Amino acid sequence: MKLVKRSINMIRNYIARLPRHFNYDKKELIDFAFTSCKPVPKTFADLGGIWNVDGAYTFYTLRKYEVNHAFLIDTDFTDISLRESQSIDNLKFIQGNFGEESIAEQIGKVDAVFFFDVLLHQVNPDWNDIIKLYSQYTDLFIVFNPQWTGSKDSIRLLDLGRDKYFENVPHNKLHPAYKTLFDKMYEINPQYQRIWRDIHNVWQWGITDCDLLSSMESLGYEMQWTKNYGRWGNLSNFENHAFIFQRK
Repeated sequence: MKLVKRSINMIRNYIARLPRHFNYDKKELIDFAFTSCKPVPKTFADLGGIWNVDGAYTFYTLRKYEVNHAFLIDTDFTDISLRESQSIDNLKFIQGNFGEESIAEQIGKVDAVFFFDVLLHQVNPDWNDIIKLYSQYTDLFIVFNPQWTGSKDSIRLLDLGRDKYFENVPHNKLHPAYKTLFDKMYEINPQYQRIWRDIHNVWQWGITDCDLLSSMESLGYEMQWTKNYGRWGNLSNFENHAFIFQRK
């Protein structure tokens, strides 16, 4: 009983100091996956889970549920995430672009993968190629993504042109990551050694539910759960949607 109470208090203390941008809709998605999916995931990989939350969804899952081991993958790690990981011995950090096959190979087989706000950023390989890559390594996709409602088909946002692009992303033209995006579109970004048009730091895709479901079904997955969390901020063509896909 004391052990259970100590565990509950540890979770409460962690939740009380969650980062400001922690999304409780994603927490609900995690809670559903780790209580209602069968079999219950015991291993997972959080892909691109550092930005703006310092790996908080990984740390929440590890503290709340019985997990054998987990991976947190991103191109950059923060001091907060490194400090938080010091008390956790079943977590491995992998630094790199999770779209590279060598990174997926380092992760290996896991029960579940988290795609939280990252699919719309993936180009060369594109978001659907990323799904295909990780279908070799997991039976469960846990997805939370701003989904495109502005047209019947998915679109590459940069193809809309400068004005329409900035009407459909949550950043203005003077944001550091965006202010030279269109001027340097085909120049090499010095940090990522790929053209600016193909860096993951900026919004790249408007992905429709229909195209996402079609891609998952073609790979042998079926949707187990979904929820629409409503409009993304003040963007009229994006809504936050959550999905759980499981291999048939």
